Amino acid sequence: MTDNRQVADVFLQESIRAFQSMKKLADKSFSQTADVHFYETLDKESNSLEVLITHMHGNMLSRWTDFLTSDGEKEWRDRDGEFEAGTRSREDLIALWEAGWQVLLTTLASLTPEEVLSQVRIRGESHTVLQAIQRQVSHYGYHVGQIVMLCKHWSSLDWQTLSIARGESKLFKPTI
Repeated sequence: MTDNRQVADVFLQESIRAFQSMKKLADKSFSQTADVHFYETLDKESNSLEVLITHMHGNMLSRWTDFLTSDGEKEWRDRDGEFEAGTRSREDLIALWEAGWQVLLTTLASLTPEEVLSQVRIRGESHTVLQAIQRQVSHYGYHVGQIVMLCKHWSSLDWQTLSIARGESKLFKPTI
Protein backbone atom coordinates (compact mmCIF):
# COMPACT_ATOMS: atom_id res chain seq x y z
CA MET A 1 0.00 0.00 0.00
CA THR A 2 1.42 3.39 -0.97
CA ASP A 3 1.67 6.21 1.54
CA ASN A 4 -0.92 8.28 -0.35
CA ARG A 5 -3.35 5.37 -0.44
CA GLN A 6 -2.85 4.77 3.29
CA VAL A 7 -3.49 8.43 4.08
CA ALA A 8 -6.60 8.45 1.89
CA ASP A 9 -7.89 5.28 3.56
CA VAL A 10 -7.30 6.73 7.03
CA PHE A 11 -9.04 9.95 5.94
CA LEU A 12 -12.12 8.05 4.76
CA GLN A 13 -12.30 5.96 7.93
CA GLU A 14 -11.84 9.03 10.14
CA SER A 15 -14.53 10.88 8.20
CA ILE A 16 -16.96 8.02 8.79
CA ARG A 17 -16.04 8.02 12.48
CA ALA A 18 -16.54 11.78 12.73
CA PHE A 19 -19.96 11.64 11.08
CA GLN A 20 -21.03 8.70 13.26
CA SER A 21 -19.91 10.62 16.35
CA MET A 22 -21.95 13.68 15.31
CA LYS A 23 -25.02 11.54 14.71
CA LYS A 24 -24.62 9.87 18.08
CA LEU A 25 -24.47 13.24 19.87
CA ALA A 26 -27.66 14.41 18.17
CA ASP A 27 -29.43 11.07 18.74
CA LYS A 28 -28.64 11.20 22.46
CA SER A 29 -29.84 14.80 22.53
CA PHE A 30 -33.12 14.00 20.79
CA SER A 31 -33.75 11.20 23.27
CA GLN A 32 -33.70 13.74 26.11
CA THR A 33 -36.11 16.15 24.44
CA ALA A 34 -39.90 16.15 24.66
CA ASP A 35 -41.90 16.08 21.41
CA VAL A 36 -43.23 19.63 21.90
CA HIS A 37 -39.71 21.05 21.84
CA PHE A 38 -39.02 19.79 18.30
CA TYR A 39 -41.13 22.70 17.00
CA GLU A 40 -40.06 25.53 19.29
CA THR A 41 -37.52 28.23 18.54
CA LEU A 42 -35.55 30.52 20.81
CA ASP A 43 -36.68 33.56 18.78
CA LYS A 44 -38.19 34.35 15.39
CA GLU A 45 -34.80 34.18 13.63
CA SER A 46 -33.69 30.81 15.04
CA ASN A 47 -34.34 27.34 13.74
CA SER A 48 -36.29 24.64 15.52
CA LEU A 49 -35.14 21.04 15.76
CA GLU A 50 -37.74 20.29 13.08
CA VAL A 51 -36.15 22.79 10.69
CA LEU A 52 -32.60 21.62 11.45
CA ILE A 53 -33.54 17.99 10.83
CA THR A 54 -35.40 18.83 7.62
CA HIS A 55 -32.51 20.97 6.36
CA MET A 56 -29.86 18.38 7.16
CA HIS A 57 -31.97 15.67 5.50
CA GLY A 58 -32.32 17.75 2.33
CA ASN A 59 -28.64 18.58 2.31
CA MET A 60 -27.57 14.98 2.90
CA LEU A 61 -29.77 13.60 0.12
CA SER A 62 -28.62 16.31 -2.28
CA ARG A 63 -24.91 16.10 -1.50
CA TRP A 64 -24.50 12.34 -1.17
CA THR A 65 -26.86 10.96 -3.86
CA ASP A 66 -24.75 10.18 -6.94
CA PHE A 67 -21.90 11.87 -5.10
CA LEU A 68 -19.19 11.18 -7.66
CA THR A 69 -21.28 11.69 -10.79
CA SER A 70 -23.66 14.64 -10.30
CA ASP A 71 -23.57 18.10 -8.78
CA GLY A 72 -24.15 18.03 -5.02
CA GLU A 73 -26.88 20.65 -5.31
CA LYS A 74 -29.64 18.65 -6.99
CA GLU A 75 -32.35 20.35 -9.05
CA TRP A 76 -35.05 18.53 -7.07
CA ARG A 77 -33.91 19.95 -3.73
CA ASP A 78 -36.13 22.62 -2.15
CA ARG A 79 -33.58 24.22 0.18
CA ASP A 80 -35.76 27.22 1.01
CA GLY A 81 -38.63 24.88 1.91
CA GLU A 82 -36.37 23.10 4.41
CA PHE A 83 -36.45 26.24 6.57
CA GLU A 84 -40.23 26.44 6.79
CA ALA A 85 -41.99 24.96 9.80
CA GLY A 86 -44.17 22.01 8.85
CA THR A 87 -46.45 19.53 10.48
CA ARG A 88 -44.31 16.40 10.58
CA SER A 89 -44.52 14.20 13.65
CA ARG A 90 -41.45 13.47 15.73
CA GLU A 91 -41.45 9.95 14.26
CA ASP A 92 -41.49 11.35 10.71
CA LEU A 93 -38.67 13.76 11.57
CA ILE A 94 -36.54 10.97 13.01
CA ALA A 95 -37.25 8.89 9.89
CA LEU A 96 -35.96 11.78 7.73
CA TRP A 97 -32.94 12.09 10.01
CA GLU A 98 -32.12 8.39 9.69
CA ALA A 99 -32.67 8.38 5.91
CA GLY A 100 -30.25 11.28 5.42
CA TRP A 101 -27.55 9.64 7.51
CA GLN A 102 -28.07 6.33 5.72
CA VAL A 103 -27.39 7.93 2.33
CA LEU A 104 -24.31 9.74 3.68
CA LEU A 105 -22.78 6.73 5.45
CA THR A 106 -23.53 4.32 2.59
CA THR A 107 -21.88 6.68 0.12
CA LEU A 108 -18.81 7.19 2.31
CA ALA A 109 -18.43 3.44 2.84
CA SER A 110 -18.47 2.92 -0.93
CA LEU A 111 -15.62 5.34 -1.62
CA THR A 112 -12.13 4.04 -2.28
CA PRO A 113 -8.82 5.67 -1.37
CA GLU A 114 -8.17 6.17 -5.08
CA GLU A 115 -11.24 8.44 -5.30
CA VAL A 116 -10.24 10.85 -2.52
CA LEU A 117 -8.54 13.25 -4.95
CA SER A 118 -11.20 12.86 -7.66
CA GLN A 119 -13.18 15.94 -8.58
CA VAL A 120 -16.85 16.44 -7.65
CA ARG A 121 -19.07 19.48 -8.06
CA ILE A 122 -21.16 21.36 -5.52
CA ARG A 123 -23.23 24.24 -6.91
CA GLY A 124 -21.09 24.15 -10.03
CA GLU A 125 -17.84 24.55 -8.09
CA SER A 126 -15.18 21.87 -8.36
CA HIS A 127 -13.92 20.16 -5.19
CA THR A 128 -11.80 17.14 -4.51
CA VAL A 129 -13.69 14.38 -2.72
CA LEU A 130 -11.55 15.24 0.32
CA GLN A 131 -12.63 18.90 0.18
CA ALA A 132 -16.29 17.98 -0.31
CA ILE A 133 -16.23 15.64 2.69
CA GLN A 134 -14.51 18.26 4.86
CA ARG A 135 -17.09 20.82 3.77
CA GLN A 136 -19.85 18.54 5.03
CA VAL A 137 -18.03 17.65 8.26
CA SER A 138 -17.95 21.36 9.04
CA HIS A 139 -21.55 21.97 7.95
CA TYR A 140 -23.06 19.04 9.85
CA GLY A 141 -20.89 19.70 12.91
CA TYR A 142 -22.27 23.25 12.99
CA HIS A 143 -25.87 22.05 12.89
CA VAL A 144 -25.34 19.18 15.33
CA GLY A 145 -23.93 21.75 17.76
CA GLN A 146 -27.14 23.74 17.34
CA ILE A 147 -29.21 20.60 17.93
CA VAL A 148 -27.30 19.73 21.11
CA MET A 149 -27.59 23.30 22.39
CA LEU A 150 -31.36 23.40 21.76
CA CYS A 151 -31.98 19.99 23.31
CA LYS A 152 -29.89 20.93 26.34
CA HIS A 153 -31.80 24.21 26.66
CA TRP A 154 -35.21 22.53 26.42
CA SER A 155 -34.21 19.73 28.82
CA SER A 156 -32.75 22.20 31.32
CA LEU A 157 -32.07 20.59 34.71
CA ASP A 158 -33.04 17.13 33.40
CA TRP A 159 -30.18 17.18 30.88
CA GLN A 160 -27.77 14.26 31.04
CA THR A 161 -24.35 15.35 29.81
CA LEU A 162 -23.00 13.85 26.60
CA SER A 163 -19.40 14.06 27.74
CA ILE A 164 -17.56 14.75 30.98
CA ALA A 165 -19.80 16.54 33.47
CA ARG A 166 -18.75 19.87 34.93
CA GLY A 167 -16.43 19.48 37.88
CA GLU A 168 -15.58 15.85 37.00
CA SER A 169 -12.61 16.33 34.68
CA LYS A 170 -10.14 15.02 37.24
CA LEU A 171 -11.95 11.67 37.23
CA PHE A 172 -10.92 11.24 33.59
CA LYS A 173 -7.23 12.16 33.83
CA PRO A 174 -4.88 9.25 33.21
CA THR A 175 -2.72 8.15 36.07
CA ILE A 176 1.00 8.14 35.44
